[in-house]
Amino acid sequence: MKFSFVTLFPSLIKGYFSDSILARAIDKGLIDIDYINPRDYTTNKHGKVDKPMIGGGAGMLMTPQPLFDTIKAIKEHSETIHIVVSTPVAKTFKQNDAKRLAKKEHVVFVSGRYEGIDERFIEEIADELFSIGDFILTGGELASMVMCDAVARNVDGVLGNSDSLSVESFEESLLEAPSFSKPKIYNEIGVPSELLKGNHAKISDLKNAMAKCKTKYFRPDMHKQL
Repeated sequence: MKFSFVTLFPSLIKGYFSDSILARAIDKGLIDIDYINPRDYTTNKHGKVDKPMIGGGAGMLMTPQPLFDTIKAIKEHSETIHIVVSTPVAKTFKQNDAKRLAKKEHVVFVSGRYEGIDERFIEEIADELFSIGDFILTGGELASMVMCDAVARNVDGVLGNSDSLSVESFEESLLEAPSFSKPKIYNEIGVPSELLKGNHAKISDLKNAMAKCKTKYFRPDMHKQL
């Protein structure tokens, strides 16, 4: 699967994919990452990619021409792209979105800067818009990286143990149950005794009960769906 980042600051993103699980996935050819800078496609002789907002307003806006031409260039090499724009003015990105996008061949994440992106680009080009939360960032790169990470780990083979996907938070509308590692006792604090008895059916029931308790406490909105 291929991911492309359309960003004015590729260096903000590149380091994230140079280590750990996603770096190994790249080395194995399971995912491919590239970076495209709209500044390389601007027709402005000074290399500018931003202009004042029509009708007034504080700050500058990413102008459409470089972005349209960037996507045109990507399409010359890939016919099956799915374009995602990160913006706080959108629905919240969910785990189901990550699993769905993991089935795409080529996802392009477009990261806004300044006061955002000219709406004409969004309306004409974007396939989907996502927000990662009700807060404002200085740019869309972090949001794009978050979404890419969530999607990539759902690509077949990226995780060493694919079974771990089935017990994660948000599967079956539950947060993941609490987890414990060895030693059995640390600082005089133990773990639930049922986990130590080897009865897998009872362990499963216990984890399910703990997951429901955690969901009810931290995400009552999700608990109501059970």
